[in-house]
Amino acid sequence: MKKNKVQKLLAVLLSASMVFGLSACGNGGGTTNDAPATDSSTNEADESTDGSESEGETDTDTAESDGYVGPDWEAIDAMDYDEKSDALYDYNLGEFNEYYQTAKEEVTDLDKRMALMAVAEAKLLESGVFQPVQSNGGGYAMTRIVPRTGTTTTWGLDEYKWYTYLVTNELLHSEDRTELVSIWSESKTEDEWFTNAKAFLEEKGYTLNDTYNYEISYQLVTWDVIATSMTSDSYFISCTYSGLLEYDTLNQQQPALAESYEVSDDALTYTFHIRPGVKWVDQQGREVGEVTADDWVASMQHVADNDGELGYLMTTTDGCGIKNYDAWVNGEISDFSEVGVEAVDDYTLVYTLEAPFPAFLSMMGYGCFAPLNRSFYKSQGGTFSAEGDEYTPGNYGTDPSHIAYCGPYLVTNYTENNVTSYKANPAYWNADAVNTPNINIYYNDGSDPLRMYNDTKDNNCSACGFNSSSLVQAQQDTPDGETETYFDLYNYVSATDGTTFCGWVNVNRASWTNYNDDTVGISPQTDEDKAKTREAVSNQNFRLALAMAFDRGAFNATSVGEDLKYASLRNSYVPGTFQSLANDTAIDINGESVTFKAGTYYGEVMQAQLDADEIPLKVWDPSADDGVGSGDGFDGWYNESNAAAFLDKAIAELAEVGVEVSAENPVYIDIPCGSFAEYYSNRANAYKQSVEKSLGGKVIVNLVEFDDQTNYTYSYYRISNGNEANFDAAPGTSGWGPDYGDAQTYLDTIQPYGYMCKNIGLY
Repeated sequence: MKKNKVQKLLAVLLSASMVFGLSACGNGGGTTNDAPATDSSTNEADESTDGSESEGETDTDTAESDGYVGPDWEAIDAMDYDEKSDALYDYNLGEFNEYYQTAKEEVTDLDKRMALMAVAEAKLLESGVFQPVQSNGGGYAMTRIVPRTGTTTTWGLDEYKWYTYLVTNELLHSEDRTELVSIWSESKTEDEWFTNAKAFLEEKGYTLNDTYNYEISYQLVTWDVIATSMTSDSYFISCTYSGLLEYDTLNQQQPALAESYEVSDDALTYTFHIRPGVKWVDQQGREVGEVTADDWVASMQHVADNDGELGYLMTTTDGCGIKNYDAWVNGEISDFSEVGVEAVDDYTLVYTLEAPFPAFLSMMGYGCFAPLNRSFYKSQGGTFSAEGDEYTPGNYGTDPSHIAYCGPYLVTNYTENNVTSYKANPAYWNADAVNTPNINIYYNDGSDPLRMYNDTKDNNCSACGFNSSSLVQAQQDTPDGETETYFDLYNYVSATDGTTFCGWVNVNRASWTNYNDDTVGISPQTDEDKAKTREAVSNQNFRLALAMAFDRGAFNATSVGEDLKYASLRNSYVPGTFQSLANDTAIDINGESVTFKAGTYYGEVMQAQLDADEIPLKVWDPSADDGVGSGDGFDGWYNESNAAAFLDKAIAELAEVGVEVSAENPVYIDIPCGSFAEYYSNRANAYKQSVEKSLGGKVIVNLVEFDDQTNYTYSYYRISNGNEANFDAAPGTSGWGPDYGDAQTYLDTIQPYGYMCKNIGLY
């Protein structure tokens, strides 16, 4: 099997204020342009959220077996790493993958495809190898960014273009912000929306600022957007280039560097007509070339040379299936001109696919389809293996002076872990559309929980989400000349987006210290503890017990407070409302044909499969969101009685392979704990208290402490493969945001060799 690393990995970095807002790569959501973010990413609670009873009867019989047989560790330990990963993947996720591959094969009936994807995800959730925790957003915030003046599309990188933002000097009053959203919803065109928004702001006495200031915890590694799968890189780079097509503020895809395009009748050929006269410039704004169709050929060659980052999106197994891309990477062809990207002339670009891929156009907003100026890249010492050279990026992407620009902004200053500043690019093809010509992105490590709040009050930051500390402060502070508090005047609840942060269970742990520095992240487990933990986390019932013992509301409350602790909770990997059926659709569920009506959401199909399998998880609430239905905003996993029942099953099964689990002989679970910031420490302790209480002390959670953010992220986030993961469980740490508009963009990450598999210790 071809080994492709997969898409952008998101991490929860920084304080609770960073949980809401500008979400990680490829995400939008209702108001993600209004509030702060993390690297990286939903209101009704039912009875199961308090750890008492859940809806319906608890029935764990489906998880029983006739004579439990765990993994054959003697045989597995004799395998090389990839073989071991394959064996453990099949053991833990084989059923999911079987259903998933069937879903991927459906490329003509898009409704059936969606429904089959939902069934496959139900099987994935039942495995217990990971647990959805939360999304970006769903917290109290205040802002100067006019809502919906950036795209809220939940995939790609267009939300990080920023140039359309309207930013006011004054904080937006809660009721005014609500009215602006209403004006947006009634606008039929983007021009109409901006005209009406500006008129409203003027009428209400707001003035526009020419600068957008923001704070975030992302740490940049490269300025090469084609050679990274990390949101923490793409966030900074995306506003420096334009794509072929881009989503506008009404979330409609519009021409950008492509003026127009055609799709062949067989849906295999896409012809783009490049906008003539667009200039590439360097950091100083000096012209270095014209944008031509060859820029996308060069880009594809660079993607192939960095196949481990974004190449998966080009493959037939994991992505759109660019013709002969797999053959080129696997060495089956030696002439890159046979790969399905062609510059017919300077202004005509053609992509050819191996098979129809329904979401191809929605991929245009991601970094793998960014253009690359060939001559500038080579001037930085970069080479292409497609040209017969040994690949090296040279100095390209090492800093902002070593990239070419064709987007709305130029970088004027980059000081690592301090500030990155931008100014409008006068050579930008759509320069008249730039509403905010200056940007400053400040680094905030989260050590001061009030910094972002205070900076927002003082207009040194354009928006902030309220964490537990700043929420209290905002409910006490009163602006000059006002009688009401900052919270009363300016608060709103930020919307959730497409990012799903998850808790992961490492089924193949190989590191008990950080892989890059064995003096940090040292596990307290004995060899005997390690062996027992390995057996336990390989047991499906144990993993489900662990997931159902986790009070995600309490976990979230440490950062956003009790009032909103459920608001950002997500109960599935693919958001329940991500897709819906256009037509009545019948599929097989456990041998019975079930018809779902047109308009049925993805989450509803997923719930039907879970119910049929008698797994007591609630991933869809039809009454949520004023009756629209949602998979967010409630805790459909946490339930102490269900957790105890699944643990009893696990204990009985583990006893059959000679492993005793009891309060006297507990299983020890290591989780990373960032002791350098109150936010991380509080969340880790909430997880520990919840799990140990729910499981009666038969599972003990060790908090493995890290005293700085860099070491902390190297335990779970900045890892290249599964054997570098230094944890047994990692609750709510790494997550995913979609690259394109199909459930495959999520589920691919947990198929064999999928990027997120490294979080469960595989590949």
